[in-house]
Amino acid sequence: MTDTDPEKNDAFDLQDFLPYLLNRAAEECSLEFQRVYKERYGMLRTEWRVLFHLGNYGEMTAKEIGERARIHKTKISRAVSKLEQRRYLTRTPSQNDRRVEHLTLTSTGQSVYRDLREVAKRYDARLANMIGLDDASQLRGMLRKLADMG
Repeated sequence: MTDTDPEKNDAFDLQDFLPYLLNRAAEECSLEFQRVYKERYGMLRTEWRVLFHLGNYGEMTAKEIGERARIHKTKISRAVSKLEQRRYLTRTPSQNDRRVEHLTLTSTGQSVYRDLREVAKRYDARLANMIGLDDASQLRGMLRKLADMG
């Protein structure tokens, strides 16, 4: 290769590629919280996300959770089954459409949600303090813009 070779002079740096950085940051930031829900409750990522959607928004269908959280329906289905086995949620068939089930947290599921919500709040505050409250506020705004692109 010579210095005029376009591949050698390509200024693209994966380490500065925004999607790559966002993914790395998300993975790094989620590890500590992931340990909590995994160790305390044996949950996987999709399970806690389903739990949190039901805790935040109340009764929902799996389809509604999938659309809001951008999670594939098969992953939602597995998470719902696991949460139901642990007695964290109940399924109620829709009276209008037997293919649809309404999901609701049980009292145990609500307790788990409240516990993890408090852990999440403290962890979020710690992350925000690490980068500074003003920068954290700006970052949240920028991330919301990127998340709303699709």
